[in-house]
Amino acid sequence: MSFKTLAALAGAAAILCGCATTPSAPPSTAVVAPYADSVALSGRLNVRYLKDGKQESSTVKFDWKQDAQSTDVALFDPFGSKVATINVTPQGATLREGGNKPPLSAPSVDALSARALGWALPVAGLRGWLQGHATAADGKPWSASPAHSEVSTREGWRLHYTDWQPGSSPPRPKRIDAEHPGGGDVQQMALRIVLSE
Repeated sequence: MSFKTLAALAGAAAILCGCATTPSAPPSTAVVAPYADSVALSGRLNVRYLKDGKQESSTVKFDWKQDAQSTDVALFDPFGSKVATINVTPQGATLREGGNKPPLSAPSVDALSARALGWALPVAGLRGWLQGHATAADGKPWSASPAHSEVSTREGWRLHYTDWQPGSSPPRPKRIDAEHPGGGDVQQMALRIVLSE
């Protein structure tokens, strides 16, 4: 697997470019809309992590589609060229790169990303995170609001909803920062996700 694809995958799963943005005023103190099985979103994802003592970073654009049974993620480089797609179903996960490369499959997206990246991409968590929902460290469901915007998840991620789509009611996330201490060869993982309006 090419470094370019690995970098793009690291950027997925979920978005930016290090550009400073001014957070939008919180639209309200109301919580986000109820979790939906079917959503289609797009945005940018930036990933930073420490591996073998070296700081690594990558940024990708993504299109995200999910329904009750599957998740499809298309990854694009900063210039808009598609570099990979990931399909996740209850039967397993498949990564397809451009060109004539054979697809890479695994029983789960965690196993697939561990093979491709050396660490597990939190796709299962992102199904809820992108909508403002998570399972908290105590196992209870959690929903974001501008007034209640941080949570630690059951998987050890620290989520912070730092910006909201302007004028959205109920509020919809615009920027999500996620941090994880990592494990094994990878430490200090940080994701920055910026969702399009």
